[in-house]
Amino acid sequence: MAKPTSRLELIEYCKRNLGAPVLEINVAPSQLDDRVDEAIQMYQEYHSNATFEHLRKHLVTQNDLDNGYITIPENLIFISRILPHGAHANNMFSVEYQMHLNDIYSLRSPGSVLNYAMTKEYQGLLNMLFDNGCDQPIRFRRHLDRLYIDDIVTDFAVDDYIVIEGYSTIDPDEYTDVYNDAFLKRYLTALIKRQWGTNMKKFTGMQLPGGVEMNGQTIFDEAQADIEKIETEMQLRYEEPPAMAIG
Repeated sequence: MAKPTSRLELIEYCKRNLGAPVLEINVAPSQLDDRVDEAIQMYQEYHSNATFEHLRKHLVTQNDLDNGYITIPENLIFISRILPHGAHANNMFSVEYQMHLNDIYSLRSPGSVLNYAMTKEYQGLLNMLFDNGCDQPIRFRRHLDRLYIDDIVTDFAVDDYIVIEGYSTIDPDEYTDVYNDAFLKRYLTALIKRQWGTNMKKFTGMQLPGGVEMNGQTIFDEAQADIEKIETEMQLRYEEPPAMAIG
């Protein structure tokens, strides 16, 4: 169908783009599955529509405190921060809370959008100066599936919640509209074409009945050019700029 909603429909769509069923696409089912995985991985790594920002909560266990880290799901690929936790965040009678309250609202009078914006900037500066107001010190690497929190033992207790702000990939099997993404369809078609050319290159020059000569190298070269063009277009049009670290 023109709007694929599953893995199999996406494969059949791409094969039709390459000439099936008029032409036989000489690619094994296992190779087709590999190319789909490769295309989805590329899509999730670089395409801005393949991820979404959200908050995820985690209930702290004794095992988390002993390890010094919490285990996160594989589809969580980037963590911005964890939301503030502790005396400043929760206790309005703490010294830090009252200091912020006095500095921000006693020294500045409300009444304008400009004043509000300046107050927020001032609050951000105070957050950088006081430990309890700063973002929690964390270390994260995607393929470890672990979020290390430096002060987890002192700042958290069993049954506390840790709220994580980050980006997760969209599961195409759950949100099937992903299979109809224009970039994904074009990219997978080119990958299957390159695989087809790879399989047929060893038969280059072979004469078929009727005098037809096979040329797998031409198929491969055309597919490689398409892939390079699509990847460059993706980087220029769909990839989000890298996050900037300040300080």
